[in-house]
Amino acid sequence: MPAAQLIDLPKTMAGVQLNGYGGFEALAYRTDLPLPTLANDGVMIQVIAAGINNTDINARTGWYAKTVTSGTTATGGSQGFDVAQGGMGDWTGDLAFPRIQGADCLGRVVAIGSKADPSLLGETVLIQPYFYDPKNPNWRDNVGFLGAEYDGAFAQFTAAPARQICRLPASELSPEQLATLPCSGGTAMNMLLAASICAGDRVLVTGASGGVGSFLVQIAKHKGATVIALADPSKAEALRSIGADVVIDSKAPDWADQARTASGKRAFTLVADVVGGAIFPKLLDLLERGERYVTPGAIAGPQVDLDLRTLYLKSLSFFGSAAYEPATFPALLEVLGQGGLKPLVAGRYPLHQIKDAQAAFLQKTHVGSFVLIPPPL
Repeated sequence: MPAAQLIDLPKTMAGVQLNGYGGFEALAYRTDLPLPTLANDGVMIQVIAAGINNTDINARTGWYAKTVTSGTTATGGSQGFDVAQGGMGDWTGDLAFPRIQGADCLGRVVAIGSKADPSLLGETVLIQPYFYDPKNPNWRDNVGFLGAEYDGAFAQFTAAPARQICRLPASELSPEQLATLPCSGGTAMNMLLAASICAGDRVLVTGASGGVGSFLVQIAKHKGATVIALADPSKAEALRSIGADVVIDSKAPDWADQARTASGKRAFTLVADVVGGAIFPKLLDLLERGERYVTPGAIAGPQVDLDLRTLYLKSLSFFGSAAYEPATFPALLEVLGQGGLKPLVAGRYPLHQIKDAQAAFLQKTHVGSFVLIPPPL
């Protein structure tokens, strides 16, 4: 039983259950799911809005398995990759099914356990989606992810340890905008902190129109960097509105030459790459000696052509970004509180239309993020 609660909790809830690796057929919207278990040190959250991310689709399809070598295409995202096990690859190896996905959660604390901070009750909060004990020196080996190792936000309720709960600074952002922060915004913040973003950096952002990419543009600009974005020209106006200094057509044959010209014919000090695939060698060519490349994923494909001589002769530093460092979420909320974030919401869908929402997401014609809204009680 909760130590305290704000509402009478129902016995069941609506949510989307993932029943195995696969295409859209693996998702089942149900109204008879049991509520999550509330731990003594945990809180129960009524979900207000939940963002959609590549991570949700990659986990559903088993894309992290080493047997999958293609990018995150619309076909693969809708049909899956014929993965039966090991679908999380070097992340965790496998998911336990059934699972409720959803890493991006904005919600209201409606019940607390006996060891949780009672002042959280009634607060509108975000959940830091990587679950770990920051006092554990081996936390990277024990980290779990909301929506993967733990049931997430694609439901009316979710539960989390109280230490994962983040109060929001004063903001005029909508619930839908705030719901895109934990995974998309957090990933961008973690990338830039890992690569030591600083004022004066010349930053090249690939995949700039997506959820993570659009946050990379905003945070890098807020930190005082010059930001050159790679994206479809139809998305240029939206990207300039959130801080991109120049937007380069990502499909132009001479995009690399255009990018160098846009940076004043100076090499870049930081490449923040969410695309990978065939453009990887040119991204390294654009980097100044001794500078930095960081990635959290590879939507164009995980297999890249790396000439090790480029890495060592240019003295480059590579950073992979997954589980957030302890400083990441506080830093993200600081930028939010300073007015440095304007999350772009591309679409809003009721939770039961998750397949339609993910299908739209996979078309990659949008700027920003899609958001799911659970039904009211």
